[in-house]
Amino acid sequence: MANTQDELVFLPLGGSGEIGMNLNLFGFGPAHNRKWIIVDIGVSFGDLRTPGIEIVMPDTEFIEEHVDNLLGIVLTHAHEDHMGALARLWPRLRCPVYATPFTMYLVKDRLVEADLLDEVELHEMPLKSRFKLGPFDLEYVTITHSIPEPNGLAIRTPAGLVFHTGDWKIDEEPQIGEGIDVDRLQALRQEGVLAMICDSTNAMTPGRAGSEENVRKELHKLIGEYEGRGVAVASFASNVARMESIMLAAKANDRVVCLVGRSMHRMMGAAKSVGLLSGIGTIVDEEEAEAIPRGNVLYLCTGSQGEPRAALSKIASGERRHTKFKKGDVVIFSSKIIPGNGKQIFKLQNLFAGDGVEIVTEKDRPIHVSGHPYREELSQMYQWVKPKISIPVHGERRHLMEHAALAKSEGVEFTHAPSNGEMIKLSEEGADVVDIVPSGRLHLDGPEIVKASDNGLRMRRRMSFAGHISISLVVSGKGRLISGPDPRIVGFPEGENGELLDDMLDEVADLAEETFASMSKNARRDEDTIEERIASAVKRYVNRNTRKRTVVDVIAHRID
Repeated sequence: MANTQDELVFLPLGGSGEIGMNLNLFGFGPAHNRKWIIVDIGVSFGDLRTPGIEIVMPDTEFIEEHVDNLLGIVLTHAHEDHMGALARLWPRLRCPVYATPFTMYLVKDRLVEADLLDEVELHEMPLKSRFKLGPFDLEYVTITHSIPEPNGLAIRTPAGLVFHTGDWKIDEEPQIGEGIDVDRLQALRQEGVLAMICDSTNAMTPGRAGSEENVRKELHKLIGEYEGRGVAVASFASNVARMESIMLAAKANDRVVCLVGRSMHRMMGAAKSVGLLSGIGTIVDEEEAEAIPRGNVLYLCTGSQGEPRAALSKIASGERRHTKFKKGDVVIFSSKIIPGNGKQIFKLQNLFAGDGVEIVTEKDRPIHVSGHPYREELSQMYQWVKPKISIPVHGERRHLMEHAALAKSEGVEFTHAPSNGEMIKLSEEGADVVDIVPSGRLHLDGPEIVKASDNGLRMRRRMSFAGHISISLVVSGKGRLISGPDPRIVGFPEGENGELLDDMLDEVADLAEETFASMSKNARRDEDTIEERIASAVKRYVNRNTRKRTVVDVIAHRID
């Protein structure tokens, strides 16, 4: 029995109200001394508002304040949006890590890169294992998804049983690994499920996501249609079943496979470490592939989302020494467009099309299925598990609200669509928000991890939208102008032959000089006052003429 002061709480710090960057906390105990576990710790990619930022992570400020009561990080699977932040954020948390073998292989790979492998206490857990962390009795439950060894997590506490689905779908023929463990899910229902924390990605899409088996058959057929021609397939590297399907299709069509891209090689190593990808035919490197007739090679590439630094983009721009595609070749995108990536994907496809390369996508042929449940599958999960409370996660706000409505229609008594930072008490009385804690985003800026509110990042955002003006001048100790004002302007239209920029430089220089001349003698002797007055005048001028809130820096040098 739980103490009357004990509470079971769920606290998302990432992944609720957004797709990606998942980090979920479960806490149990009295508010002043609660024990915590983290389930998943992922990243999101890029921040269009902040140039130079490619990796975004959940802000862990809250749990950093409670690390003495943090019992461990439990990973459901190896997708980047669920485990990609582990190596970067672990030094702030310094607790044990639990994962099944495929995921643990990739965890170790990342920890080696970060020079942390010898510091982290790692626990490799068998599939379907059950283990305890303080008041939490945890059990891995086999599900199906688009990566090997996806797991749901049954979390038992004295206050009740919570089922955290992780990412999942219902695939009757998953091609790699076991099917979804329906018997175990129904056994949880018999035990009594207080709450289900559930994937919402496709909550607005009717029907079912479909099976990898159908994709495998179509890829086999499609690749056979390009006899004698160069063929490349772009896919998510983590989808090992898809990787195997492509390799088997290549083998059946008398082609060797050339892996292009670091992630492909990394996933190949992880898959082989757990006994997957046997009987797939011959694998060659890029230099070997160059010497083989084009009709006997299949290039399996990273970069299906148009990522500028991924293999496919480098091939399109001619940066891969041994791998080139030409007129008559075909590039097959066995993937979908992740929201926000459309422009860069179309740019990549247009580069290939401009060279006469044929493009085939999932819009043309059924060569991709989602790894997340459609509405019919969500309904089936609720029928299997029958939770008292539904907490939709892993989706934008509209997905969460739609999922909550669906759960209600399936007879769930209580629902709550959370926001990151909401601490939710789970009990027989329902789901109640009992606290709001700090949440937000951390940005990887070069080697440094900084908050989204960091002043340097805010200035960079402003400069990217509104340009930058710097003005330097030299004054004497008596307040006379010795040199300048000398303006420099970045991020404004230059016009034909640079005339627009030249005119603006002249106007800014004149305005700075007029502002300086209008100041009192004492003010002209103070560098801070000079900088403040000129900056204010130039900002007003730019805003009046361009409606931009430009970053203006003035540097006044004083020579006595």
